[in-house]
Amino acid sequence: MIRPPSPTSDSIYERQTELATRELSAFVGAVRQLYGPEQAQISAQDWLEALDVMDSPPLSTARDWRAVTVAASARLAARIDTSEYRRNLVTKPR
Repeated sequence: MIRPPSPTSDSIYERQTELATRELSAFVGAVRQLYGPEQAQISAQDWLEALDVMDSPPLSTARDWRAVTVAASARLAARIDTSEYRRNLVTKPR
C-alpha cells in the first residue's frame, strides 16, 4: 500500500526546492554579472543538466546543491576564454 507523503515530508521537499532555487539564482546572477546574459542562460541550462546527473534520488531530502553549482561552473570554465573577459573588465568602464 502506497502512503501519501506526510505534511512533514512535503515541507522537507519544499525546503529543498527553495534551496535549489536560491543556489541556481545566485549562480546565474553571478555568471550574468561577470560574463553577460548569454553565458548566464547557457550556464542555467548547464546547472539543470548537472542536477539531472547527480547521484541523489529524485525525491531525496538532502541534496548537495553546491555540488551541482560546481559542476555547472566547470562547464562554464571549459566554455569561456577567461583572458578575453579579463581584458573586457579592464577596459570596461564601471
